[in-house]
Amino acid sequence: MKFLISRLSALGDTVCSLPAAVALKQAFPESHITWAVDPRFAGIVECCDAVDTVLPLKPSHKRGSIPDFGEPFDAALDLQGLLKSALVVRAAESNLKLGYHWQREGASLFSSPVLPDPSSVHVVDQYVDVARAAIQKLGGEPPESPGFRLSPKEEDTEIVQTLLAEVGVSGPFVVMNAGAGWVTKRWPAPSFAKVIDLLHENGVQSVLIGGKAKADQDAAQEVLDHCECPAINLLGKTSVRQLVSLLSLANGHLAGDTGSSHIAAAINLPTVGLYSITKPQRSCPYGQIGRTLYDPDSLANIVPEVVFTRLWEAIQ
Repeated sequence: MKFLISRLSALGDTVCSLPAAVALKQAFPESHITWAVDPRFAGIVECCDAVDTVLPLKPSHKRGSIPDFGEPFDAALDLQGLLKSALVVRAAESNLKLGYHWQREGASLFSSPVLPDPSSVHVVDQYVDVARAAIQKLGGEPPESPGFRLSPKEEDTEIVQTLLAEVGVSGPFVVMNAGAGWVTKRWPAPSFAKVIDLLHENGVQSVLIGGKAKADQDAAQEVLDHCECPAINLLGKTSVRQLVSLLSLANGHLAGDTGSSHIAAAINLPTVGLYSITKPQRSCPYGQIGRTLYDPDSLANIVPEVVFTRLWEAIQ
């Protein structure tokens, strides 16, 4: 069996789509899975051993933006439902083309949407439903709980261990991400700082992560400006693959609705997610709804002492 998955972005969504590949691999262990992904997030797919070929690309209408796949696929799955992901599926030779149920920008012209099972509330389960539909149509037995099969690469872990030693991280530490794609998904900086101070008082260091974008850098600096105790700033100092390694070495993770929280959940790292404008039942760190804190009115209503208690209980 040969499968194509088109899920190009973003970081968290790519992570949440991985169990679809795992489901295909469990149903057909000898299959070959090719995954088309935005080059910025290819490192995540490279850390999933269910995927055989990682194809970094940015599809467009320009000739050559999508390669000739050469051989037909038994199924091609569009797990994004946008024109850019649909163009990849359109270029594939396959008699079975299925897609995520929420299709936009004409994506439904190139694949058939798969309605999620009524019990599939979380987006991870909805992506897996697309894989299950393909498996059933091909005569296989769909697995019930496929998992992520996401793990760090040894060479990345060695780099991260050296980096942590250089910045003075020793003993237990928690990774925090104060940034998010939307300002409304960001917990107030003084609240992050208070949790950092409480962790420090209890012998746990805090490591801030994020990208090189000015918004991420500004959000982290604001947290550091409010801290009474020291914290480590690693923003922009790790690749996507190295982020997997960093989280694998940590004792816990604290973040809003952003990509790093989904990586943490995928590797079973205790994660406290902070939610307001998005429903945690659909998009919280998978399997960790019990650690997620939610206020529908504002993230500012989630008090740091409650977050610290939830995080402390998770890392003990």
